[in-house]
Amino acid sequence: MGLRNTLIVMALLLSVSTVPFSGAASLKSHAFFNETGELPCHFPNTQNLSLDELVIFWQDQNKLVLYELFKGQEKPNNVNPKYIGRTSFDQDSWTLRLHNVQIKDTGSYQCFIHHRRSQGLVSIHQMSSDLIVLANFSQPEIRLIANQTEKSNIINLTCSSIQGYPEPQRMYVSLNTTNSSSTYDAVMKKSQSNITELYNVSISVSFPIPPETNVTIFCALQLEPTKIILSQPYNIDAKSPVPSPPVPDHILWIAALLVTVVVSGMVFLTLKKRKKKQPGPSNECEIIKVEEKESEQTAKRVELQEPERSDEVQCDVNISKTASDNKSATDF
Repeated sequence: MGLRNTLIVMALLLSVSTVPFSGAASLKSHAFFNETGELPCHFPNTQNLSLDELVIFWQDQNKLVLYELFKGQEKPNNVNPKYIGRTSFDQDSWTLRLHNVQIKDTGSYQCFIHHRRSQGLVSIHQMSSDLIVLANFSQPEIRLIANQTEKSNIINLTCSSIQGYPEPQRMYVSLNTTNSSSTYDAVMKKSQSNITELYNVSISVSFPIPPETNVTIFCALQLEPTKIILSQPYNIDAKSPVPSPPVPDHILWIAALLVTVVVSGMVFLTLKKRKKKQPGPSNECEIIKVEEKESEQTAKRVELQEPERSDEVQCDVNISKTASDNKSATDF
């Protein structure tokens, strides 16, 4: 009995493989990684046939059987090992559910329904569908890179997202302030797992930030033209003006002492110059006598003008007076 059923299924597969798919466009369905995908058959069953009268099976683009229902009984012996235990048939909707979907399950599938009649099996329905498997990328994460450029307001960061499929189109960083917005692109680094076929992606960027205003940074992962995943905002507050450090007390004391010394020196020099400009009586007399000897004109002027000689007389008087005063002081 088992051999007979196997031969029947093989004959069906051979006959189907030589028949092109129906002209109707394939129905596209989406499933998420590790979840359940649906492979519809949409059999109208206008004749209200029971499952006991039908042979139903699905196969993938490589002609591998996912599921077989022969006269109402499942036939796991004809199912490819990679699909065993992963399918379930919904009799109400004529849909096959594929569980624990993997990225490698992406592709085209066909369902076939044959009516068992007295003259043999007759193909009465056929449908193809495309299964698209997706995996949600994690929310992008921003991480700062330690650097030596903080004083120049340059920020270095990385943005990463993991475990997604298919490969995203773009990854970039957006910098926003109160009055402006800037976008920074970078080459997207990607790696793909050989087992799960999921992608990990990241970028590294460097850019200046204005220190005088608050800044909000986002990392964006663009999956499709209209589908973008944003990171949590990364906020940088405006820097407060750095106050001048207080001058130490000992420096103030030293400065005050230096000012005092400088002022005192200037006063001393000024007084010293004034004293040099005020010669004594004896010096004045000697200067006058030298001038009289060196110039005959001066002598003539002295003879003609009595007031000019008064200086010499006055000098003699002063000298005599000084000498008498000193003598008086000695006698006392």
